[in-house]
Amino acid sequence: MAAPVRAIRGAAILLRTGILAGIVVSALLLPIAAVAGLGVREGAKKVAADLGMLDIAPLSQVTKVYASDGKSLITQFYEEYRIPTTIDAMSPHIQNAIIAAEDNRFYEHNGVDMRGIARAFVANQQAGGVSQGASTITMQYVRMSLRDSARTPEEVFDATERTPTRKLREIRLSIDLEKHLSKTEILERYLNAAYFGHRAFGVHAAAEVYFSKKPADLTPAEAAMLAGLVQAPSAYDPAKETQAQAAQNRRDYVLHRMMTLGYLSAAEGEAALAEPLRLNLHEPPNDCGDVPRDTRHWGYFCDLFKTWWVNHSDTGGDPVERLDALRRGGYTIVTTLDPGFQWVAQREVLAHQPTGSPFALGTVTVEPGTGKIFTMAVNREYTLDQSHNGRHSDPARARTGQVGTYPATVNPLLGGGWLPGYQAGSTFKMFTMLAALEKGMPLHTEINSPQRYQSKFKVESDSPARCGLYWCPANASGKMSGRHTMWGGFGKSVNTYFVQLEEQVGAEAAVRMAERLGLTWHTDIDKQQAAPERAGSWGAFTLGVADTTPLEMALAYATVAAEGMYCEPLPVETIALPGAEPVRVEPTCRRAVSEDVARGALDAARCVTGYRAAGGDCGGWSTAPGVYKQVGRPIAGKTGTTDDNRALWFIGMAPGLASASFIADPDNPFHEVAVGDRTKPRDAVAATMRELLAPRPVRDFVPPSPAIIGKPSRPARTYQGVPSGPRVRNAPPVRPRSVPPVRVLPPD
Repeated sequence: MAAPVRAIRGAAILLRTGILAGIVVSALLLPIAAVAGLGVREGAKKVAADLGMLDIAPLSQVTKVYASDGKSLITQFYEEYRIPTTIDAMSPHIQNAIIAAEDNRFYEHNGVDMRGIARAFVANQQAGGVSQGASTITMQYVRMSLRDSARTPEEVFDATERTPTRKLREIRLSIDLEKHLSKTEILERYLNAAYFGHRAFGVHAAAEVYFSKKPADLTPAEAAMLAGLVQAPSAYDPAKETQAQAAQNRRDYVLHRMMTLGYLSAAEGEAALAEPLRLNLHEPPNDCGDVPRDTRHWGYFCDLFKTWWVNHSDTGGDPVERLDALRRGGYTIVTTLDPGFQWVAQREVLAHQPTGSPFALGTVTVEPGTGKIFTMAVNREYTLDQSHNGRHSDPARARTGQVGTYPATVNPLLGGGWLPGYQAGSTFKMFTMLAALEKGMPLHTEINSPQRYQSKFKVESDSPARCGLYWCPANASGKMSGRHTMWGGFGKSVNTYFVQLEEQVGAEAAVRMAERLGLTWHTDIDKQQAAPERAGSWGAFTLGVADTTPLEMALAYATVAAEGMYCEPLPVETIALPGAEPVRVEPTCRRAVSEDVARGALDAARCVTGYRAAGGDCGGWSTAPGVYKQVGRPIAGKTGTTDDNRALWFIGMAPGLASASFIADPDNPFHEVAVGDRTKPRDAVAATMRELLAPRPVRDFVPPSPAIIGKPSRPARTYQGVPSGPRVRNAPPVRPRSVPPVRVLPPD
């Protein structure tokens, strides 16, 4: 008797006697020789141990992240691109095509197709290996569910190993599943779970990826092509030139099966066969690197959102679980990014500094009292493609062929992340002023401020601002010398005023005030300086020698604008689980300083912008007098300039908005900003805030109390300038080991 005939008769006997376990079932995917050494009885015991209804984990879904309007898509996050869809929203052609391609007896069996098993048994014996499978749609769905539910390496192995044990488990679970779900329910679940290639899971995603249409609109030819992919998506990839013919052959096979089974008439089938493969590929965005091209500048906000989610979200126990939840949970997230505000901020940034410059000009705008982040704009494109970037601005690196981070980079230039940030210069004087006001020193506090002042802070011998053993900072100009109140000292940014003020309140008080307003220490040096045992000797702190970020500074000044309420950065408005109502994310705020102290600081900061103080005299000129005229409504702020003009800042505050801007070279911290570019942060903030505030009612700041204002009086002591030669006054002794190296920055 010929071998094929014997095999067929053997299979018929097995079918009649119902012996479809052990070696016979094992032979579905494995040749008999390979099964002989397997412990079938042990496998049967394992299956018997976990019998019962299939524990189906929720399918991995796509998380969509929108701007504050709830319509403008920022990006998506997913491990599997899937959009669950009811079977009623799927074309009948795709339902029929899948059945024709994968399981033509789907409506006749109970989850396990005995005829298919016999057919596969014969084919595999004839081939001496695996040439044909017998997995029904139900069994395939069970396998997908076991795989998707796996969370440990052991579970993944159990769900994917090619063994009789796994097959026995799938068979029993498939039979159980058919007892609990209808055929329509099983088919719907299968069509939402199957992988079609190109990161597309489920029919909805596949229709979108390959044809840019909805699954209800699939034609017979399109449905047949998709159904043909399930068997081997890579081998039949129609988007690859080398696989296009194989994809068409597979599609045509499915169409012939659909005609044979009566799903298509001869005329319909022939018409579909005559169609060429017509693709309209759409690659769905995934993660922040895939932010759409026309909104690529939104990528910096996206990066901040992702960092916030991983570090602050309550969707998981640790950062890895939180990121996994973001990529699998199918959330709908509406963020605080205001599309209109962002376009204005980006437009103003680019109007002042082109993308082709090595110097980054960026602004961050937040809402005082909530911490909501409205804009993050910078003259860069957020993309991984840096093939067109310019030469590195550091000559040493340029000689080795390195390119700079312009015009394209994914570095977190605005929100910090793994970058340390930039020194912020005299914007740090705000922290010293707040500490002084809190200590009871009124705005009328007068200090004689010479051009150069010998402080009590010791410095190392190589400090450029050293006189003897002590740090001797200087003002930017001789015209700053003289007696100043807190209004005039802040408005003119008088270094020697604020160093003396810092001495009186204590440098540590200024450092702790900065921490209360949200500043963190980004470098090891700054962390050491801010430590309790050393903060008191950090004299240069008031001149902004610590690294920070535009986001931190915007939130710090927003605390002042919110009359002392510090709010953590908040990039999210609402979060919704699939099918659930959105949940609003509430701001996390705490009182950092009293209302009156904050109002006092605001009153002094009005002097900077040319908006007269409510409680005193600004003393004439200031560092940014044109801002008030440009914005056209109440505004306060502060300028900042670092050593050798390597970074320049402006931070603006108005009722309801705070915006921080900087200009610096992220690639070369020693690159000096050109004279003509030094007002760009101020100009960018003023232009942005003017437009953002225009639709809002005009609101003014609340003046401080008489106690904060104080009364004009001469200080108890005055200090003279430092002549060349010996010290003019003694400073309290400071142990050298407690004094870190000090970088003295010039004033604004």
